[in-house]
Amino acid sequence: MNVIERISRHIPAWDTAMVGLRVLLIGLLAVLLLRALRAAVRRFERHFAQDAAGAENAKRARTLGDLMRNVFSLVISAIAALMVLQELRINIMPILTGAGILGLAVGFGAQTLVKDVISGFFLILENQIRVGDVAQINGTGGLVEAINLRTIVLRDLSGAVHVFPCGSVNTLANLSKDYAYALLDIQVAYKHDTDEVVKVLQHVAEDMRQSDSHGPAMLEPLEVIGVEAFGESSVTIRIRMKTLPLKQWDTAREFRRRIKKAFDAAGIEIPFPQRDITVRHLTAPEPQPPVQ
Repeated sequence: MNVIERISRHIPAWDTAMVGLRVLLIGLLAVLLLRALRAAVRRFERHFAQDAAGAENAKRARTLGDLMRNVFSLVISAIAALMVLQELRINIMPILTGAGILGLAVGFGAQTLVKDVISGFFLILENQIRVGDVAQINGTGGLVEAINLRTIVLRDLSGAVHVFPCGSVNTLANLSKDYAYALLDIQVAYKHDTDEVVKVLQHVAEDMRQSDSHGPAMLEPLEVIGVEAFGESSVTIRIRMKTLPLKQWDTAREFRRRIKKAFDAAGIEIPFPQRDITVRHLTAPEPQPPVQ
């Protein structure tokens, strides 16, 4: 005896059509809710992307949007399935009881999983990291491709994908939140006046800020931190530039290219290791007379 025969015995013939209609309506309502949810999430993401700080808010909206799609889709599907079973006169209480017992067993037996989920929830809630950020997690750097309640997916510069359980994240450095700094150590020879070198660096940075290609990415004028170190053959001057997120590397590369040209034009030497070698010519010792 199959399930349909057992259902048909308990449900009168005149009520069978109504049950089928209600099941159809439940399924249709679930589909409409899922589509409405996706449309609302897309609108939510577009709204944040059009804000003044669109780039930053869009990252958070994308992360929260993915989370809401996954969670609410699961909830809507589960509720719709239970309602269909109830319309078919199938007792759902054993299912709910079994689900509760299973959840309790999973809670005791899968403490690591629960820890990952709770850590992922607070990581997303506190806006520590978003999809599209560049971050270093446990010493590994790369682009954040996905954030789930349990894992973070990171792709490094070589293309390798790293998956970190949220509960195992011990150190997290977000390199692209709100703004970034392009930090450079410029080495020049000892014979040059450091004040003159700083003037050249400031002139190059100001030219970059006025350019249409790199100026919009630079948020503030060049900041000269000062003389950082004395090397064997060079003086190190540390500087930094405040940039838009993810623009610090492009800005630093272009600044190095322009520094090389400016130093060549100003006669400023970028030093290389030098060694002084002294050659001594030793003469052979004079022969001693034999001892009598």
